[in-house]
Amino acid sequence: MTDPHGAIRHAAAVIEDAARVLVLTGAGISTAAGIPDYRGPNGLWTRDPSAERASRADVYRSDALVRRAAWRRLSDPARAPAIPTRAHFALALAAGRGDLLGIVTQNVDGLHRAAGTPPERLVEIHGRLDRTRCLTCGARGPTDRVVHRVRRGDPDPRCEETIDARPCGGVLSVDIVRFGDALDPADWERAIDWFARADLLLAVGSTLSVRPVAQLADDLARSGRDLVIVNAEPTRLDDVARLVVRGDIDEIVPSLLVRGTTTSPGR
Repeated sequence: MTDPHGAIRHAAAVIEDAARVLVLTGAGISTAAGIPDYRGPNGLWTRDPSAERASRADVYRSDALVRRAAWRRLSDPARAPAIPTRAHFALALAAGRGDLLGIVTQNVDGLHRAAGTPPERLVEIHGRLDRTRCLTCGARGPTDRVVHRVRRGDPDPRCEETIDARPCGGVLSVDIVRFGDALDPADWERAIDWFARADLLLAVGSTLSVRPVAQLADDLARSGRDLVIVNAEPTRLDDVARLVVRGDIDEIVPSLLVRGTTTSPGR
């Protein structure tokens, strides 16, 4: 892009003119926090194929070695907790003051919550790493508690809930949506509602290729409503977007969300 600052000013004006702005975020917004994306040259799946296998629900359920590797990565003492980026904080501020219809994130890192995004303005459509669920009984609890068990020598922890006076013993997983899993119905319904009501979609750091959310973005863009894309790399919908701003997400996003007036929530 020959004039990135001009593109940012243009995109900011388009966003400010919109009545109902929905934000969709993907892995690219969190790379500045030290969280690798999945498919890039230094992506998690590129560097560690076993991590890609763990993203498939059928493999995770059936392969103990894949589960052990996944828990080993989560329990690594060298794994420093990520902190939200400037882009996360800018979006949280905009959501809190009512400038956004909502944020739908495809990320499971919890950084939108950590930045202070109001829960009623956030859908973590692919789940969250800080919570664990049993794939048999559905019980949920803090992931930290399970990580502690792994560090004490339990490489493939099982559910300890009691059902009919017997331990459940089901496979435990962080509470994320893997390929082959169904989305949470309540989250999916809220996302559908927001996509239907939005007159502008701001897609940040998403490849816009992971379905079913990608289909909602397709439908919005092809219905004549505005799509503004912020990404460091090309995306699948660049050709139908009203504007594409290429560059450093952590620099661009805060510049896009400075509004002249404060609006009431639920615009």
